[in-house]
Amino acid sequence: MDGAGRDYPPGDLRVSDADRDRALGELSRAFQAGRITAGELDERSGRALDARTGKELIALLADLPQERGPGAPPSDPQQARRVLATRVAVGACAAAAFVFAFAAATAALSQGPSPQQRELMREMMARQGMPVPPGFPPSPGFNWAGTIAPGTVAVLLVVAIIYLRVRLVRAGRRV
Repeated sequence: MDGAGRDYPPGDLRVSDADRDRALGELSRAFQAGRITAGELDERSGRALDARTGKELIALLADLPQERGPGAPPSDPQQARRVLATRVAVGACAAAAFVFAFAAATAALSQGPSPQQRELMREMMARQGMPVPPGFPPSPGFNWAGTIAPGTVAVLLVVAIIYLRVRLVRAGRRV
């Protein structure tokens, strides 16, 4: 391979530490795939760390196929936007799942107002001239609706996170 498409500085232009790190990553993937031996990896890694120009890095990798690793950015800008949007969606779902799970746990652990608090609420409403409906405020007990509804939403968000993560992994394999 002539090095075209490897995105290293062409010719005698100087390379950066990031370029050297990327070359080391390509060499590591080639070793893991069995394309080069451990001795070749050591020798080429040393040369990659000493490389000053793009031409030197490209020469190190010229006989290796260009492979994109799982951490490599997608080459298609539209796919890169989709990957970014999916990662943002995963983060948003995680934050929302945490909030809903916290609300469900709070509702499950809440005992409701004490008898003294209930009587105080009734007195305050009566002083303000507001009608006090029977059964207000509700008697203490388990808040099913306040627990089940946010808990269900939290579980659905976790399922969405799993789906999106699988989608990201599959998108990485197609790159």
